[in-house]
Amino acid sequence: MRKKIIAGNWKMNFTPARAAEFANSLVNTIDDAADNVEVVLCVPYVAIDHVQYELDGTDIKVGAQNMHAEDKGEFTGEISGEMLAAMCVPYVIIGHSERRKYYNESDTDVNKKAHKALEMYITPIVCVGETLEQRKNGEVDNVLTQQTHLALVNFKTEDIPKIVIAYEPIWAIGTGETATPEQAQAACKKIRSVIKHEFGEDAAEAIRILYGGSVNPSNANELFAQPDIDGGLVGGASQKLSFAEVVKAGQANA
Repeated sequence: MRKKIIAGNWKMNFTPARAAEFANSLVNTIDDAADNVEVVLCVPYVAIDHVQYELDGTDIKVGAQNMHAEDKGEFTGEISGEMLAAMCVPYVIIGHSERRKYYNESDTDVNKKAHKALEMYITPIVCVGETLEQRKNGEVDNVLTQQTHLALVNFKTEDIPKIVIAYEPIWAIGTGETATPEQAQAACKKIRSVIKHEFGEDAAEAIRILYGGSVNPSNANELFAQPDIDGGLVGGASQKLSFAEVVKAGQANA
């Protein structure tokens, strides 16, 4: 049985002090709702240690939103996996559509970062998903097949369960639009079929696939009830105390 993950992506929001304050309030709101599911808060780099302090003694984990594929070097403004590992960060988002769009990250970049994350014993949450134009043109399966394949190049079968895939239809991120449960399920099932074809049925059944794209308390339960959706990568709703309701939806469908 795959354990569900509810991962919040705070993006570029909250100062360290505000992040710590919110994390403290969130812990009190979630209470025991994190039982039977993994809850991860992917916070800005400057807030990682502040949030870790507030979450000490709880089961809620802290993740990062990006990392570089190299250990060190002349890469001004970047953070390495080695640095994250030194801070005991267990999760990192890789290849979010905003990174692909605004910073021109390629599928090759995503693959390199995912390899480095595993090397550092950090679980990569690898994002894939189509644009609205690609969906309208009937290219969803092709896009998901290519992105999933390229993200997992040169991984071993035994590595696959250590990776998380997040299906995030780009047209649903930050727009208030959400894929229907049927659309989200079909996409996640496609991703799982690609993994089955390349790595076998056991790997496909073991890997966890999340849905991301305007997940909120009103739609989380129906989304998480789908057989191939193992939780959510939650943006705006993770920056509100009502995120606890999303976590509870994950628990209800654990």
